[in-house]
Amino acid sequence: MRDPLHLRPVQFVDTPVGRDGEVARLAGGMLWFAAYAVIEGSRRRTVPITALADLLQDDRAARLHARITAPRVALTLGERTLRFDQPSVAAILNVTPDSFSDGGTHGGDPAEAASAGVAMAAAGAAIIDVGGESTRPGAPVVWEGDEITRVVPVIERLARSGTLVSIDTRKAAVMEAALAAGAAIVNDVAALLWDDRALEVVARAGCPVVLMHSPDPRSGGHGAHGYRDVLTDVFDWLEARIDAVVAGGVDRARIIVDPGIGFGKTLAENLALLNGLAIFHGLGCPILLGASRKRMIGALSNEAAADARLGGSIALALKGVEAGAQLLRVHDVAETVQAVRVWRGLRDQALVAR
Repeated sequence: MRDPLHLRPVQFVDTPVGRDGEVARLAGGMLWFAAYAVIEGSRRRTVPITALADLLQDDRAARLHARITAPRVALTLGERTLRFDQPSVAAILNVTPDSFSDGGTHGGDPAEAASAGVAMAAAGAAIIDVGGESTRPGAPVVWEGDEITRVVPVIERLARSGTLVSIDTRKAAVMEAALAAGAAIVNDVAALLWDDRALEVVARAGCPVVLMHSPDPRSGGHGAHGYRDVLTDVFDWLEARIDAVVAGGVDRARIIVDPGIGFGKTLAENLALLNGLAIFHGLGCPILLGASRKRMIGALSNEAAADARLGGSIALALKGVEAGAQLLRVHDVAETVQAVRVWRGLRDQALVAR
């Protein structure tokens, strides 16, 4: 049986000026590319944009190309609009005692936690992602009632301030409570698979949802997993999950995907995902990259502690935006926003250069 075909945009260029017909625009954003890496199982070849006609005779290739180049539709969420034509930052606000990087920092005082979230928004975060349960390896499952008690008072305060909020949870009851409190987006590390009611809740609410790849979402997603090719395996898993969620009543235009850096992947597999991140534009959904302070940074930098991984986090964030990721989920908001703004300045100058 023929291996499924995948397309990964490659040969990115600084500017499309003077290159009509030679480059394609990536997802309606600020990047252009000159070729595809065509992946069919173990076979690899490069096809330039100038020679696409034969490739696009293949129905799957044509569908992937259309998804890769189609602009991502902005989301209107109450009075706020979340755009995907340029990278934005989603700030991590954990109200937990045991998250791997910042556990206990914002727990126990909803007013203080909400104040921290407002400060993150003022520093340039487009979304405040509120979580009440740690998903680090070995973390205990939190009873949904306790999780609701942790997150709802914070979300209510943030929503009243006009801040755009997402709820980081895998539990349907927590999703319902958070959405009722003013959250606008569901971010589920289990891609709506951990709780049997989760898909129903999101479909009924009509809210955007982040679907993250996890090789074993029902058990936390941190177990060892054998991939034939991590890049295409994760792509295929997310593609199937998107189809299932759409069939369950969720608008495809309201789905965001996350390749799940650090969840059930080795260091080499995480690096492969980051190097090949542009392949996920073939899913036709905005990409969220969550690599901030992850264990892989410590593994590459003398086992630096979680709170000493700023440099690595910025490096991975910029790797993401260079591949067209539309959302960066981060702990260090001001520093990441500054890095993205400098990157944006470089892109703007390249686009007007003659």
